[in-house]
Amino acid sequence: MVKLNTCVFISGKGSNLRRLILNSNKYNFPIKIKLVVCNNKNAEGLKLAKKWSIPCFILNKKQGLSDNRMLIKLKSYKIDLILLAGYMKILSKRFIRSFGKSIINIHPSLLPKFKGLNTFERILKKKEKKTGCTVHFVNEKLDDGKIILRKFFYLDKKDNVTSIKRKTQNLEYNAFSEAIIRVTR
Repeated sequence: MVKLNTCVFISGKGSNLRRLILNSNKYNFPIKIKLVVCNNKNAEGLKLAKKWSIPCFILNKKQGLSDNRMLIKLKSYKIDLILLAGYMKILSKRFIRSFGKSIINIHPSLLPKFKGLNTFERILKKKEKKTGCTVHFVNEKLDDGKIILRKFFYLDKKDNVTSIKRKTQNLEYNAFSEAIIRVTR
């Protein structure tokens, strides 16, 4: 099976990265993770990449990394697909246009509701009946690209930010991989 050379962008723990790595090591899973990009040098997810010998590229806030330098790095690894797995920085419109290939994001709400940050707090404030996660293509608008799939659960009266986050993340682990399979068939 020919696998797509993939780069995963992270900012934190890397819990979605972990599942993506495990799945990518399966013979019939359609991606091979060639590079992890991170905007946080202390992110736990970097340890996962190191454990599986995946090269990491850390974006240095002080240096600033131009879109051109990042695109050159992606090109050197022959990256076909970018996955945003808890990446907490907005990609520039120029970068998205210049990459010219698929970029996929996972978002912790049922888009188009609750785009952006502080999702769980806003879900509780609006007294939503259900929530979940959305996997979508990235375009030049925040959390606005074509939806690949959504997974949801019903909220309980006892739910709080912590419980909603945990339930959402549990959905995300399978949703991201399912979406990748869908778009690469």
